[in-house]
Amino acid sequence: MATVEKLSIALTPELADDIRRVIARGEYASTSEVIRDALRAWKQARQEKAAAIEELRKLWREGRGSGERVPFDKDDIKRRGRERLASSRAGKV
Repeated sequence: MATVEKLSIALTPELADDIRRVIARGEYASTSEVIRDALRAWKQARQEKAAAIEELRKLWREGRGSGERVPFDKDDIKRRGRERLASSRAGKV
């Protein structure tokens, strides 16, 4: 690492024990390595969440621009679902 910045963090006793445990098992060489790995995973999760939110926004815009809204007829939806279920069961006989 070319440059590093030291930060002080406060952890719960449980988290501190978890870190000590993985170091003792040899999964990591140091506390810093554990924290860096955790921060990389956190950063990746944030990027994936941001991408998912952007995809939802895109789909929302597409839906809004797709034409006139049509109200749902719950009875028709249930009827068609029951017909599909009956026909799929009939095909298995």
